[in-house]
Amino acid sequence: MSSQNFAPAPDAVLSVQRSGIRRAVIAGAIGTIIEWFDYALYSTAAGLVINKLFFPQLSPVAGTLAAFATFAVGFFVRPLGGIVISHIGDRFGRKPALIFTVSLMGAATVLMGLLPTYAQVGIAAPVLLVVLRIAQGFGAGAEYAGAVTLIAEYVPERQKGMLTGAMQSASLFGVMLAFLAFLAASWAPEDMLLSWGWRVPFIASAVLFFVALWIRNRLDETPEYVEAMERAAARRKEQHIPLGELLRYSPREVVFGILLVSGHNAHVYILNAFAISYMTGTLGMARSTALLAAVISSFLGVLTTPISGAISDRIGFAKVYNFGCIFIFLYIFPLFWMLDTRNPVIAILGLCIGYGIAFAGTAGSQAALLANLFEIRYRFSGIAMSREVNAMLVAGPTPFIATALVAVAGGSPWLVAVFIMAMEAVGLIATLAVQRRAIHVSTVREASAGG
Repeated sequence: MSSQNFAPAPDAVLSVQRSGIRRAVIAGAIGTIIEWFDYALYSTAAGLVINKLFFPQLSPVAGTLAAFATFAVGFFVRPLGGIVISHIGDRFGRKPALIFTVSLMGAATVLMGLLPTYAQVGIAAPVLLVVLRIAQGFGAGAEYAGAVTLIAEYVPERQKGMLTGAMQSASLFGVMLAFLAFLAASWAPEDMLLSWGWRVPFIASAVLFFVALWIRNRLDETPEYVEAMERAAARRKEQHIPLGELLRYSPREVVFGILLVSGHNAHVYILNAFAISYMTGTLGMARSTALLAAVISSFLGVLTTPISGAISDRIGFAKVYNFGCIFIFLYIFPLFWMLDTRNPVIAILGLCIGYGIAFAGTAGSQAALLANLFEIRYRFSGIAMSREVNAMLVAGPTPFIATALVAVAGGSPWLVAVFIMAMEAVGLIATLAVQRRAIHVSTVREASAGG
């Protein structure tokens, strides 16, 4: 009997491919949700309760600055986590790296919910908080890069923007869940919130953690990664170091990749972390009102980000990303004007535009843009290096910088707006510098290397 009789039917092959894509998207999304749920939990808590529970000896402004400083600490260690874990991902496979990241993040977040406060153990409380933020940051340092790499190597080129953009949508979904958790907690009496209510969202994250671990344990390696490693083994027997190859062959892409995400990161952490603190602490709006505004607006961003990614598949990743940077540059002053009205409806509208158009513009196309900058064999490392070095320099410090700038300006946000505009300009210039090299560059290079 001919061996052709045993060949799988085209429909069966297509079904297997679709199943692999579906598992990859779910595995990537659940980890990204956890990463951003964890970070949004802490950033929201930093503006509402961390200052009171862990830095009660400081004034309200100083306590908020201290809380946001501990938030930034997690970002300082992210590049190290990104380097170490992305090396594992590029050298030994995407799966073990993704399992490690979600395990470390989940454990650190749950333990935060069990921490004693300053009133219970004194200075040991903020010290332990910083230790857990370091662990959380180390794990998160490669989570998003790993998820994006996984998706980019599974999906067809024509859907790369939409499906990698879904990872940013998943990140915002995690943020929204954190806002919802604290919105529910905010309706409790103040003494209940400060005694045990704030702990519930942190401890409850264990459910997400176990779900993510179960899904990722069932994941296969990406076909593109396996093929690239087989070609590399055929070309040479020596062990390669992904980070070394990245810095040797793509230093320009690394530099501009780091700069590229500046505007996006600064805007994200104004929305995710600083806005709630600003509305409640500076403007005196009710905590529940600020959190409700954040929930509604972030949900809109969840819906519009994949749409932005789909548009980038049609007209180009860089074009959509540039639009997002320009929009944020023009919109940041109007955003603060709308918040400063203290009108809940106008504030919600302002944040909806901030998430639904501004965030979606940069978030929907960013992942595919970065993925196409780097070759497969060090793509994980390249994305992690780009995002996490910028996270250390821009994303983590942004809430602290913004709080300090508002204090310097006597309660006015105009200096914060100027800071965001400067970051958008940096991101726009960097994108323009590399946009031609980001057009399927990884595919072209790997084809050349394989030949």
